[in-house]
Amino acid sequence: MKLPRNFFKPLAAGAPAPTRELPVRLERMIHFVPPHIEKVTAKVPQLAREVDVVLGNLEDAIPADAKKAARDGFIAMAKATDFGTTGLWTRINALNSPWVLDDITELVAAIGNKLDVIMLPKVDGVWDIHYLDQLLAQLEAKHQVKKPILIHAILETAEGVMNVEQIAASSPRMQGISLGPADLAASRAMKTTRVGGGHPEYKVLADAKADGGARAAYQQDLWHYTLGKMVDACAAAGIKPFYGPFGDFSDPEGCEVQFRNAFLMGCAGAWSLHPTQVAIAKRVYSPDPDEVAFAKKILDAMPDGTGAVMIDGKMQDDATWKQAKVVVDLARLVAGKDPDLATRYGF
Repeated sequence: MKLPRNFFKPLAAGAPAPTRELPVRLERMIHFVPPHIEKVTAKVPQLAREVDVVLGNLEDAIPADAKKAARDGFIAMAKATDFGTTGLWTRINALNSPWVLDDITELVAAIGNKLDVIMLPKVDGVWDIHYLDQLLAQLEAKHQVKKPILIHAILETAEGVMNVEQIAASSPRMQGISLGPADLAASRAMKTTRVGGGHPEYKVLADAKADGGARAAYQQDLWHYTLGKMVDACAAAGIKPFYGPFGDFSDPEGCEVQFRNAFLMGCAGAWSLHPTQVAIAKRVYSPDPDEVAFAKKILDAMPDGTGAVMIDGKMQDDATWKQAKVVVDLARLVAGKDPDLATRYGF
């Protein structure tokens, strides 16, 4: 365990000082882009005005013979685009792959001052974060990067789930953690080929009826336990949890329900793998105007967050004041990017 006084020291001479607080940024959707496809990257300047995070994907879904093209395409895309307040992320290849070292060294050298976050797949434990943390510090010092590049871990192995609390608190670079249900399902030997979402055979039955009639069945959420454990680990460490991919593009209703469940449980955003999922994530991860209006009533009635009041027949105290502040703070962040919602929120 690293001693507290050393936790925020740079890991290389000349590297930027580690971040003590996460940047305040809107990250409702992390939109994946395959940077080896030119017709897709050509749309990135417009895309950057519509999403909160643009992520150049270098790992899964990129063929082995296109890895270098994807890396080069991402660098070119990053250099050519003004992202403004939109985050620029990448998902590099796994640490046990033959491409990852070139991913890290070339990206930091070429676009280290534009790159906000590196998403690291298949994180098993703190050792994976510590390796990337040290290497990034060395490269930042070498290439005179002015701010630390943050790390986002993907929770997609059974070992990673077992170690998620330590992973979340492993480095000042930690920005957040995403649930990776497909690889996690394989790691656990789960009997499903779905990418995120529920499964019709994972269910409970209502009690048997005395007359032997049909029993109601209710589909359950395969990921509820893991998502809850991940959210708690992130909240305790002061970093952000995210829902990962929902792979069935033909089921927008199922996608919205999964995104909304994650939002209600505490997630800051989700992955969007298809343009149709951008609107879903934007709708789900922006608080409802009626909820915002009620939360504002609570804050107005309890300016210092102490005591207890009755509002619309409901008791409010310091705990609900904290809940209201979460809603209003998020609404203010959303309003800064979305003029329509700013009007509906009354800001």
